[in-house]
Amino acid sequence: MTGTIHKFTGDWEHIFTWEGTRSRLYKNEPDNQVSEAYMIGKKEGAENFAFRYYQIEAGGHSNKEQHPYDHGIMILQGAGEVLLGDETHAISRGDIIHIPPDALHKITNTGKGPLGFLCVIPARREKEGKIVWAEEGINFDKE
Repeated sequence: MTGTIHKFTGDWEHIFTWEGTRSRLYKNEPDNQVSEAYMIGKKEGAENFAFRYYQIEAGGHSNKEQHPYDHGIMILQGAGEVLLGDETHAISRGDIIHIPPDALHKITNTGKGPLGFLCVIPARREKEGKIVWAEEGINFDKE
């Protein structure tokens, strides 16, 4: 495999989209819509990481969760808060966040527009006693 390029098709001030990505509504509740786009993962032949883009609509939030692996996050648009362990920190465009293994975390959009961020995790992880690919078992809206 020679690599993959997903060309940016959005607008740097408003819409963050890339061609050829796989997306879904990650969380779709009244007043809490979160979308997820896989940009690099198993399909692209990435053996060591999965690269994703999340967008949380105004007033929304991610799940409060913890995992036995690191996350790397870069905020591309908007403003919000990140819960890391038992501390909450303000976040905004350009901020980079490291979430250590097993750290309780949650991202909340406190702004008026979307909060969008890139997220890098391991390509494979343990789930229910088995090693699985990060995107295994996900049904995407579009591929």
